[in-house]
Amino acid sequence: MHLSGVKRTVKLGIKSLWMHRLRSALTTLGIIFGVCSVIAMLAIGEGASQEAQEQIARLGSRNIIIKTVKPPEEKDISGQQETMREYGLTYSDAERFHNNIPDVEVVVPSRRLSEQAWYRNHRVAMEVIGTVPWYPDIAQMQLKLGRFLSSIDMHYKQSVCVVDEKLADELFAFDDPLGQDVKIAGDYYRVVSICSAQDFTPETVTLESKTSPTPGQRSANMGNIYIPLTTVKDRFGETSIEFSGSTGRKIEKIELQEIIVKVGAIENVMPTRDILETLLGRFHKKSDYHLIVPLELLQQAKRTKLIFSIVLGSIAAISLLVGGIGIMNIMLATVSERTREIGIRRALGAKKRDIIVQFLSETLLLTFVGGILGIILGSLIPIRVNSCALSFPRKRESIGLYVLDACFRRHDIVSGSLPKSAFI
Repeated sequence: MHLSGVKRTVKLGIKSLWMHRLRSALTTLGIIFGVCSVIAMLAIGEGASQEAQEQIARLGSRNIIIKTVKPPEEKDISGQQETMREYGLTYSDAERFHNNIPDVEVVVPSRRLSEQAWYRNHRVAMEVIGTVPWYPDIAQMQLKLGRFLSSIDMHYKQSVCVVDEKLADELFAFDDPLGQDVKIAGDYYRVVSICSAQDFTPETVTLESKTSPTPGQRSANMGNIYIPLTTVKDRFGETSIEFSGSTGRKIEKIELQEIIVKVGAIENVMPTRDILETLLGRFHKKSDYHLIVPLELLQQAKRTKLIFSIVLGSIAAISLLVGGIGIMNIMLATVSERTREIGIRRALGAKKRDIIVQFLSETLLLTFVGGILGIILGSLIPIRVNSCALSFPRKRESIGLYVLDACFRRHDIVSGSLPKSAFI
């Protein structure tokens, strides 16, 4: 068919569709919504999965995180609940990990406590992280100003701290944080550095936790303040006391709440996890620990992403199929209505191929216009969803974590930690 013939066919198709504007518009809507749903659902699903995988990747693909969890309450022979409980990770665990497991690069114990920080008349809820100078080796942290904690700070139990940007903005307002003194639980700590607010703890990997919380479980919107681990051990101790009217008082002692082990090679992560489980199972009679392997979680997230993509793509494809069936029905009705026109054209010498091309051109015009509009609308919806999520950070986090919840719901995560002489 020559170019002039193509132009004449297209012009004739447009004129025919314009004569039945309402029917053509309704037919095009089916294609618009079908294409839009395919693009929007797959884009949103991909974005949510990518967000979830990025959050897991922040934990470190070569890291293995061991958390202290509170075991079930036990009762003595008289039926009374035990009032003194000692559970969780110990200093000996940290030493065993460091000395007995091959291919271990770094062992980082840390302790997390929910406290309040005071600066002049400002008071902010935050999380105290008692840690060691090599903590940045396993955390995605960037120092903006000053220095991180040093070995001297650890040895002499110095009253120094590093605050993240979020806490600095909330607590110090327009003052320069460096060199200022922050009051925490009756003691003052000198600010020696400002770091990026990129601390990502495993508590946020799941949408809900079914494990009883241990002391120091953080809130997701808290800022962080980093203090030498020896200072935290000396100032805050290891024992917590809880008073209640029915059972009197409960005393809990936790040596370590968290240990992060960094493995030298990524292929040795899973074997090291098995060794850690064996060691912990041998020296812990209670179920008072929980292992988190970000590499394993990342693999699960990728499998979940594939399942979500198939499900969302199938649902969207059905919408597109329905739109295509709608066009088929409309064109069938159009052919039935235009029987006389077809007969006249055939009598004037039009070939069967010309009649088919004429109706195909009208179908392609409807599909092309509907597809273009569907692509535009389908591209705008994810952009709008992302802008709304950025306006509400908690919603953005929940979108990303929604994909994870399907495969991580069993991971009950708590926070905390602290090490022994070999590490301090």
